[in-house]
Amino acid sequence: MKTPPPWRQAGLRYYAYSYFLRRRFGQRVQRVSLDGGFTCPNVDGTVAVGGCVFCDNRSFSPSRRLPRISIRGQLEEGIRRLQRRYPGVQRFIAYFQPATNTYAPVEKLRRLFYEALEHPQVVGLAIGTRPDCVPEPVLDLLEELARRTYLSVEYGLQTIHDRSLDWMNRGHHYDAFVDAVQRSRGRGFEICAHVILGLPGESRQDMLATADELARWNIDAVKIHNLYVVQGTPLAEQYARGEVSLLSREQFVQVLVDFLERLPPGCVVERVSGDAPPDYLVAPRWCLDKAGLKEAIEQEMQRRDTWQGKHCRFVPAGA
Repeated sequence: MKTPPPWRQAGLRYYAYSYFLRRRFGQRVQRVSLDGGFTCPNVDGTVAVGGCVFCDNRSFSPSRRLPRISIRGQLEEGIRRLQRRYPGVQRFIAYFQPATNTYAPVEKLRRLFYEALEHPQVVGLAIGTRPDCVPEPVLDLLEELARRTYLSVEYGLQTIHDRSLDWMNRGHHYDAFVDAVQRSRGRGFEICAHVILGLPGESRQDMLATADELARWNIDAVKIHNLYVVQGTPLAEQYARGEVSLLSREQFVQVLVDFLERLPPGCVVERVSGDAPPDYLVAPRWCLDKAGLKEAIEQEMQRRDTWQGKHCRFVPAGA
């Protein structure tokens, strides 16, 4: 019988990000959201206009709800805010979050990323981007950064199904994600995939097929979001017209646990749900109760006596 992974020995049912960070750094580490002032190729007309159907970056990132200041200034303010919430935390990951954070000339990227690393309390970087926005010079820069610090590169996959990517106006298909993963391998940074559950027209099997692909590619980490609606987006208009339905909390918990069961045990689960500030969120309101949702997920996993990886079809050798 194989020895359970450390997170299971610690009594967890999935490989939680907080557990991963504490083991890696020996203490609590928090992310500080930073705004580098980037846009996206499906906003500026390079591949599309209007952005993703669900997207208002102000709802995703606290840094985009404030006047933008220098990276150093954003770090200082973010650290003060987090230390008020989590007294005693001293180490932080600089998280370039809103928009596409590799969509700029390499020299601009190098300047911004190294400015963040110069802060004495920063122990790593997280960079959110699109899989179609990592040309070789950018990947070379990311590899350079990974030799110096912990680096997580977050690719917006959302789903493997091209019809859903077309609906959300992504401006790329699943093959762009596959290409980015293949070219990112062996460069020393963590590859994280963003996934949305509950996209219109996707069945349970469609969503689990995305989990199976993440397992097949042995992705390092995943962020899972429920589809939610924020004000001022095309999705909000579709929802108001009754064209889009959202998962109930019970439906989301069920499919999320199914999803976790399909992931390999070595894949770090950085998020299990998404939400927006109450003044931006249209629906579903249940996602605002994050503590209650996590409790419901834990209860369902206990009821099933299940855990991450229990039904994974592509467990890597030695996992």
